[in-house]
Amino acid sequence: MSSRQPAPRTQVRRLPDKQLHDVAERDRALDTALVAHIAVVSDGQPFVLPVGFARDGERLIVHGSNASRLFRSLAGGAPTCLTVTLVDGLVLARSQFESSMHYRSVMVFGSCTELHGEQKSAALATLTERLMPGRGIDARPPSPKELAATCVLAIPLQEWSMKVSAAPPDDDPADLDRPVWAGVVPMEHRFAEPVDAPDLRAPYPVPQYVRSWPAGRH
Repeated sequence: MSSRQPAPRTQVRRLPDKQLHDVAERDRALDTALVAHIAVVSDGQPFVLPVGFARDGERLIVHGSNASRLFRSLAGGAPTCLTVTLVDGLVLARSQFESSMHYRSVMVFGSCTELHGEQKSAALATLTERLMPGRGIDARPPSPKELAATCVLAIPLQEWSMKVSAAPPDDDPADLDRPVWAGVVPMEHRFAEPVDAPDLRAPYPVPQYVRSWPAGRH
């Protein structure tokens, strides 16, 4: 599947020309971002939770505390909306009104399923590998107590919408002669130099798998 047509509630209505239906572009954005925001309504009050996440094929995996009433609500099948946004640059137009951002945004509708047993452990391993590639080699896996304290959820990538803004400034013709610079200031997502934990028991080197993480995330 390389593209699909959106369902009614995933059809972009504001600036529909910015909507993409390409699954590869969707996956590229999801595999670049590290944080998603997932919504849930509890006792009539809406909440939006920032969560680390991982794409696992045609589903997204998130995790939180089993003591969280919001995660328990999601685990119970409450309808939700999860969003992921990447800012790729600032668009400086000749007017403040036309100035904007380059961005990629994915919105996913549905309900979560709680994972248990081997599926739960495998999902946590996928999450670790996704967020910190290679860390599963030498970091201790969760203990039974830690697993019991953790709620792991999966939401299917069935109803989703993607919106992308990547155009140059779109100024009003009357502003084109204004004597100011206009253009795009790109932004990069990258890892910086690792910093040792202050309680390292020995001068352990930074793992090679960390050194191999790409300088830029696209």
